[in-house]
Amino acid sequence: MLPAIVVGIVCALLLLGVSLLAEQLQDVLWEALPDALGVGRFSSLWMIVMLTATGLAVGLVLRTVPGHGGPDPSTTGLVDAPMRPGVVPGLLLVTTLALAGGVSLGPENPITAANVALAFWLGRRFAPGAPGELWVALAAAGTIGALFGTPVAAALILSEVLASQPGPGAFWDRLFAPLAAGTAGALTMSLLAHPSFDLSLPAYSGPHWGDLLSALVIASAGALLGLLAVYAFPVAHRVFTALRHPVLALTLGGLVLGLLGALGGHLTLFKGLDEVKVLAGDPDGWSAGEFAGMAVVKTAALVIAATCGFRGGRIFPAVFVGVSLGLGAHALVDAVPPSLAVSCAVLGVLLAVTRQGWVSLFTAAVLVSDTSVLPLLCAATLPAWLLVTGRAQMQLDGDGKSLR
Repeated sequence: MLPAIVVGIVCALLLLGVSLLAEQLQDVLWEALPDALGVGRFSSLWMIVMLTATGLAVGLVLRTVPGHGGPDPSTTGLVDAPMRPGVVPGLLLVTTLALAGGVSLGPENPITAANVALAFWLGRRFAPGAPGELWVALAAAGTIGALFGTPVAAALILSEVLASQPGPGAFWDRLFAPLAAGTAGALTMSLLAHPSFDLSLPAYSGPHWGDLLSALVIASAGALLGLLAVYAFPVAHRVFTALRHPVLALTLGGLVLGLLGALGGHLTLFKGLDEVKVLAGDPDGWSAGEFAGMAVVKTAALVIAATCGFRGGRIFPAVFVGVSLGLGAHALVDAVPPSLAVSCAVLGVLLAVTRQGWVSLFTAAVLVSDTSVLPLLCAATLPAWLLVTGRAQMQLDGDGKSLR
């Protein structure tokens, strides 16, 4: 219990520290600096300049820091084998720069990798008799619990991992320590930062026959949009790899992200967690075409950011894509409740991007904080999963080919 709680607290504090530092730097880059120069904070010119400069800065840092920020991010998932601890400072630095600079990636992958590396290294030094897999599970659970503000997310994600691994004892015996770490991480983050995923959308009135059809169609549409990103992933990676220079690839990637930001508007920048609350705060403030445009632009930005070399996670940007798509469906057909449309669209996109059923269902549910949508979400999972299962994943092997 004690090591699990300590690991969970430290994982949450590292996530919180990086997030706060990125927010402070974001204020400087996107408020103080453009105001001092007399340039619009989110003008097309400033978005293009800032994203290009962010790509150049991240590229130069990756070129000079020990370990070069770890492996190619297009080949990594949410929880991977521990990297050397010497890589962690550089990884955290480029993650902070990307988050502050407006790159369409979240903190989940690099923060999880950093916490896993540190927990594994310290655990092997101070408790060499404990299996190495334990420290990986504790760090992953603590980070995921802190990211989502609840240990349930950590338990659901790790249940998929642990269920596929042989081991002694009952399943809940193996999940016990990671659940304790996830609880410690979630409580630490909740007490210090009070995170909330609730989008405060209009309350759902309850399932109807027409809602069932809407749920199936919207979740399937989200899965198809996510699959477009998945199949574009290796193509974009080959383009940037052909440049044969990380600094050039990241600078060009930053330029493309700036152009996409100018096309889709400033809400399509950054990881997307704060931006979805802006969209949800006024679900009738944009047309169906504008919502669809933001969903497509954010999808393209996610693919570019994840393949040109930026370090970051894909869950939060994918949530933005789903929220935009769902609100677009509501704007197109007013009879579709916004809470149902958003949760089903997020479910479909996340199933395609993460290929993790539990975390997709959980994230879609917590965004609307309404248990009455759960039966329809479970029904919508079925056609969406049939669309994505067995397909290519948004992760590459060492040869640049999609995993399956």
